[in-house]
Amino acid sequence: MDITPLTEPADEIACADLMAASDPWRTLGYEHAGLLRTVRLPGRERYVARVDGVFAGFLLLNLQGTFAGYIQTVGLAPAFRGRGLGEQLLAFAEQRILRDHPNVFLCVSSFNQAARRFYARLGYEQVGELTDFLVAGHSEFLLRKTVGPIRGYRP
Repeated sequence: MDITPLTEPADEIACADLMAASDPWRTLGYEHAGLLRTVRLPGRERYVARVDGVFAGFLLLNLQGTFAGYIQTVGLAPAFRGRGLGEQLLAFAEQRILRDHPNVFLCVSSFNQAARRFYARLGYEQVGELTDFLVAGHSEFLLRKTVGPIRGYRP
């Protein structure tokens, strides 16, 4: 899998297409136009993953603010799931974040049991619950993987 910066408008659309067709975004009721705006948010590092030149997935990282090191969005196309590529995407994100920050954060929806198990297996711990955060009736669990506190961190 090749992971490179996301720069092409066609890749932005592919990311929004993937999100619109997948959970958790479907269950949360997100529409394509809003998801495309998310992909295009300024201040994010954006990466696209390809396997043999074919769009396979993407990452959106927020490396600013209180929760610097936040994996805002990770998406993997259904045809590429179950092959260890999700782990590769997360490993790439973690490596990038840990160059500058000691904590990796992400949120996972309460109904997304498979993702919750996946992140737990990779060493993420639940550090908070945001009830009715995105939509009523569902929580977002804040997860964290850390190598130490912010103060005194030396990458």
